[in-house]
Amino acid sequence: MTESTSSNSDHNTNPLPKTYPCPECGNQTAWQDNKYKPFCSHHCKLIDLGAWASEEYTLPAESTPFSDEL
Repeated sequence: MTESTSSNSDHNTNPLPKTYPCPECGNQTAWQDNKYKPFCSHHCKLIDLGAWASEEYTLPAESTPFSDEL
């Protein structure tokens, strides 16, 4: 009776790190060990922060909340 063996490469393979597109520039970047996640770099992180600070991100609304109270 012979025992089937698998090759060592089946046990020692390291999977490639998962990547995703940077929400600012779209470049593929790794999630693991990325101190800027979800961004690819400090630069993209600052661009996004600037967009928030200048109120570029808005949600559509039919009226302003509490507009009758002003």
